[in-house]
Amino acid sequence: MAEPGAGLERVLEALELLLRPPGGSAERGGGAVPGPEGAPRLETLLSNASALEERLRREPRWEALRGLRCAVLARAPALAAGAADEADPCWAAACALLALLLCLKERLAALAAAPSARGAGAGPGPGGAPPPSADTLSVAQGRAVGRALRAAVGLGLVPYLPPGVGQLPGSPAPPPVPRATGGARLHAATAALTELAQHPALGAPLLARHLGLLLASLCLLGHGPAAYSEGVSEAERARCRETLQHILDRIYQPLAVRELLILQGRPKQSPPSPGEETKPALVRAPAWLRRLCGQLLSERLMRPSGVQAVVRGIMEGTDAGGAGAEAAAVDWRKCDAVAKILASCPQQCRSLQEYYRLVCPQVLGLLHIQDKLTARQFQRVATTTLLTMVKEHPQLAEKYLLQPLLAPLLRCSETAELVMEDLSAGAVLVTEAELGSCVEDVLKVYVVGNDSSSLLLGSLQSVLGVVFSLYSFAKQNVSYLRSPCQEILLWFLEKSEREVSLAVLEGFAGLNSIVPTLHPRCRFCAGGEGGATIAVEETISDEDDALYQKISLEQCHIESLVELLSHCQKSGLAGDFFIRCLQALTHVAVEDEVASNLAAAPGGSLLELEQYHAGQRRKLLVLQLVATLCESISDTVFTDVAQVQEFVAATLQRACASPARGPGAAVEAQTLSMAMGLVAAMLGGAVQLQSSDFTVLKRLVPLLEELSRTYPEPVTQELASDLRIAICTHGAFSPGTLGAAADGVLGKKPGTGVQRPAGIPSGAPSLGGGRAPSWHSHSNSSAPMERSEEQTLSHEPSTTGPALAPCTDSPAGLQELLVSAYDPQPPSRAAALRCLTSLITQRDPEALRLQEKLLQVFLENVQHEDAFVYLSAIQGIALLSSEYPERILPILLAEYRCPARGTEDATATITRMKLGEVLMRVTQALGDMVFKHREPLVQAFLQGARDPDSALRASSLSNLGELCQHLGFQLGSIVQEVTSCVTAIAKTDPEAEVRRAAVHVVVVLLRGLSEKATEVLRDVLRDLYRLLKYVVVAEPDGATKLHAQLALEELDAVMRRVLFPPQTLEKKIVVLP
Repeated sequence: MAEPGAGLERVLEALELLLRPPGGSAERGGGAVPGPEGAPRLETLLSNASALEERLRREPRWEALRGLRCAVLARAPALAAGAADEADPCWAAACALLALLLCLKERLAALAAAPSARGAGAGPGPGGAPPPSADTLSVAQGRAVGRALRAAVGLGLVPYLPPGVGQLPGSPAPPPVPRATGGARLHAATAALTELAQHPALGAPLLARHLGLLLASLCLLGHGPAAYSEGVSEAERARCRETLQHILDRIYQPLAVRELLILQGRPKQSPPSPGEETKPALVRAPAWLRRLCGQLLSERLMRPSGVQAVVRGIMEGTDAGGAGAEAAAVDWRKCDAVAKILASCPQQCRSLQEYYRLVCPQVLGLLHIQDKLTARQFQRVATTTLLTMVKEHPQLAEKYLLQPLLAPLLRCSETAELVMEDLSAGAVLVTEAELGSCVEDVLKVYVVGNDSSSLLLGSLQSVLGVVFSLYSFAKQNVSYLRSPCQEILLWFLEKSEREVSLAVLEGFAGLNSIVPTLHPRCRFCAGGEGGATIAVEETISDEDDALYQKISLEQCHIESLVELLSHCQKSGLAGDFFIRCLQALTHVAVEDEVASNLAAAPGGSLLELEQYHAGQRRKLLVLQLVATLCESISDTVFTDVAQVQEFVAATLQRACASPARGPGAAVEAQTLSMAMGLVAAMLGGAVQLQSSDFTVLKRLVPLLEELSRTYPEPVTQELASDLRIAICTHGAFSPGTLGAAADGVLGKKPGTGVQRPAGIPSGAPSLGGGRAPSWHSHSNSSAPMERSEEQTLSHEPSTTGPALAPCTDSPAGLQELLVSAYDPQPPSRAAALRCLTSLITQRDPEALRLQEKLLQVFLENVQHEDAFVYLSAIQGIALLSSEYPERILPILLAEYRCPARGTEDATATITRMKLGEVLMRVTQALGDMVFKHREPLVQAFLQGARDPDSALRASSLSNLGELCQHLGFQLGSIVQEVTSCVTAIAKTDPEAEVRRAAVHVVVVLLRGLSEKATEVLRDVLRDLYRLLKYVVVAEPDGATKLHAQLALEELDAVMRRVLFPPQTLEKKIVVLP
């Protein structure tokens, strides 16, 4: 018997002979048989078949192959009959090819089973690759087998498939074949090919290239109409159905899905998708095949990992990274189509609930695909599928999708029932990977999906407290979870109704229980990968430690809430929440009034005591929250007139409910004064009010009327009454207490537009970001209207509002401003000072005539302890000095050198430092004109550097360094005095901060002069260098030593640039005479 290897070579030689084209080159053209590309002509096949038969019959070395072929044909009588049928040469050629391929399979099986093959495959040598198995085909042999399979499929399957079944897009329809013989021939060819598919070496190329046609044949034989299966028994049809299931289960599932979709064909009258018009359209399949493919696809979907297989089968090949709108549209339409398929329950499923139970976990698994190339598509499909399921079947979607999605967060919520007996302290409830994956999934589904349905918002609200606690934890630590948590919270606050958003914010602050928070026995811990874990907290036995931890946590939550609100100012949510807190503050005031009346009530049950403590805790939270909001949120918190009205209404309600009495009376009165001044400024022209704005402001009328009747202070009563009149008349009638500024803007100067009232400083911060450029600042300027009768002696309506008076038109208004500049209330005094500054800017003639008087007013107010007052005075002095430096600057320098007599040393020092700030502002405003006053300024600061007070010495040296910068370091002849003073102070001053300031002056000089230092400081450069070296060696203060080292480095760089200038290569062309 011949060796198996020789038999394999003989079979392959027979295949080459059978498929050999005439002349040794492949043929193309109209004579090719129907089927896959590359099949030879029928005439060539018949000629080659005759030559092969001749060799098999005559040559002895082909005897073994002839016997093997006879054995194969004996097992397949249909192929034997077809090979001998001369009436149909096409079928005869197909049978001959299939017979040889079956012979090849037998030879390969014999090679694999031979003892020599088993010994050869024992294993690789040391460091080498494993040897191939005995039945492995070479590249040339694999190419020959591929040609043979193409010809066998083209001759044995394609002619016997009806139109629409397995027909590839763009391929010509095969010629019709009589049904009487077509079924039996198709079964014979299909049986032979399925037998070949069982061998790895032959099944791989067959299923890779011809899977669709093979599946179409099995579908037609096993499930098609009986008319196409004449001559095929029922048992053979059953075997075809089993084979079909076996092949579908065996192959790569996305490939099976894709081939079934191609077999299913296009739906009726379906237009091509954008970007796919140039692709050949799918063939319209028969109804029975569409139903069968749908059933088979549903079975693929219901299998384990079936969802991913369906998605991959449809989406693979999509240009996910393609640029342009067409690629994006194709990608989006395919994702939407896949989502609709996944969201629809197949008919063969037992129940909708069973389908959701099987599919939903796989849909959630699509969110965790790690492959970067396909992750974006898979996540989009998963998000769209989830949102579609939520819309179609909300109850099932919540049970099988949303609850598993939110399970890690729900597990540690305060509503969760934790069996603490089974959990030891420190036990991890949610791992870092699980929590991070959950937060990212919530971000993908809710925020990226961006569907604000009630079910999604409600489900997210159930875990929003835990997300906020995690956001607060991540804000205090280094964690990548901060950004996704913030996006989730902001998305919910934006998409929810305003009342729901406000209630949720109150829940974050602990004012209500609408949002379930983190379980009291759970805590967040930092993870090793930048995330967080949730663990069981240890019980704190010390009550003081427990109370401290609780207070710290509440403070952290409030700070995080304010940080969150800083991103909600444009939408107006921050302003609405601030107003809500003020309204809660009003309730606190009312409750305090009631509690003070009932404080003497004896006894009380434990429940009442607990309720009392809960109420007290809520009051403290409200106060803390209002204080933090006032401190942290910027002045752009209000975005429209309606929010300003609500803010003022909350303030007026609190004043009506609890008039200012007791220790906090001054603060309450000042707050009420600011609120009413805000309305007065709006009516005075600071805001261009429309008729709709007056409709909003009319809501204040009842409160103003009640305030005018019940408030104990007469000035406030009158102002409230006048504001009510102005609002009711839409500003047409402006009483005298509002000041003549509103009349001047709205009545006396028509056509000038909305101007800034005289009492509003030009640099005041805005509150609305553009529409109301002076609301917030005007609330301070209106405060002088509330000063007491003891201050004004004669209370007249025409003189009660200096901040709103027409300063530029009336000398009496200027006199009122001068009087208000000594008002005991800081807001009134600061507003008057800023108004005087505004008059100087406008070059008011009366103000310019009294410039010495104004300077005296400003200088006296510089000594005030309130920062708002003395900064306003500093601004006025600086402006006055920059306008009239020849007159004002000598007075300032004299005050700086010799403070006013009768003042304490500490007060005099503080005043001189404030004057130093004024001088710095003046030098900056003078610009190049400061050179005229160079020597007096330098001498004043040098004199201050020798003052007994260390703070003034340090301030004078700092001002000296800044003055050198304004002078452009052109000190002239006084450079010797400056360096001598600085050197002496740096070596001998007992205070470290003074020595530090002296060395800093040297650093400023060297850094500012740069290369010019060797010219300007040539006489003192050596002394400065020795000073710096001395400081580096002997100075005990680290900051001073650092300044000296920086100065030495700067000096070293300067000298290197001077001694070793950079080399520049230049090309010079000299023209010789």
